[in-house]
Amino acid sequence: MPECLNCGSFVTEAYVRVFAPTEMESVRVCPNCEDKLRDGASIRQARSSRGN
Repeated sequence: MPECLNCGSFVTEAYVRVFAPTEMESVRVCPNCEDKLRDGASIRQARSSRGN
């Protein structure tokens, strides 16, 4: 099962197919990550908490 390389959360294969770079088999950040987020083709530190 694919998982996020940042937080270890489960991600679906469809999510990996859409959001992971072609040479990677998993994503670098996912919606469950509170400290990082996608910014175009790269990732960056979150400026504020995204927690619930």
